[in-house]
Amino acid sequence: MQRLLLFLFFLCFMMSSCKTPYEKLRTSNDPVQILKSANAYFEKEDYIKAQGLYDIVIPFYRGKKEAADLFYNYAYTYYHIEEYLLASHYFGSFGKTFYNSPNREEAEYMEAYAQSKMSPNHRLDQSYSQRSIDAFQRFINTYPTSPRVQECNDQIDDLRGKMEQKAFEEGRLYYKIGQHQASIVSFENMIKDFPETSRAEEIRYLVVKSNYILATNSVFAKKEERFNETLRKISQFIKKYPSSSEIGEIEKIKNNCLNELKEISDVRLEK
Repeated sequence: MQRLLLFLFFLCFMMSSCKTPYEKLRTSNDPVQILKSANAYFEKEDYIKAQGLYDIVIPFYRGKKEAADLFYNYAYTYYHIEEYLLASHYFGSFGKTFYNSPNREEAEYMEAYAQSKMSPNHRLDQSYSQRSIDAFQRFINTYPTSPRVQECNDQIDDLRGKMEQKAFEEGRLYYKIGQHQASIVSFENMIKDFPETSRAEEIRYLVVKSNYILATNSVFAKKEERFNETLRKISQFIKKYPSSSEIGEIEKIKNNCLNELKEISDVRLEK
């Protein structure tokens, strides 16, 4: 029994002596030294170690004068190690908690900017892009005279461009695979969501073609309504783009629609 106790004591001693200075610091129960070391690691850009130490002392410094700087650095550790979701969360919490901090404006900008870092390729879901746009817009509304406003507007433009590209490619995909009803809905929603798009003419041209193909392939009972709808889209297109390079084809489609409607009328008269 005595030998076992000696062995356990020796084992504990060896384990303790093998601890790194960082591990000894973590278990020191000295919050003042831990915070000092955390800040030193932060300054040396060793953000993982800094974060580990901040985690330990946050409960001790909550409500104290050191808390604001501690939480501000803590949020940045997540940003620097590319944990953008948590970074955005902690920057947002900082702005709500430390209302009078001189770092509040920067933290609220970083809340939006960290969200933008999660915005994926335009082919993927754009939920984070929209969240980031909303956050940048909140920042602009809160700080309309901030020098960051132009950066926010630039970020919003980039994010909206990505969302616009996704919307366009979705509509064009529906068109290519012959899902013309879905193509029409997708393109018309895009015009509503992105009224200033540089693709407006191309989109409206594809809407005309989709309407025409849909009408042509419809059952007889729906042809008249859909050819008339195509003519309405054609009228809108010609009014908006009288000099379009596609006017020749648009006029052909218009004539085809009129001929189809005449045939429908003749069939009804024969009955």
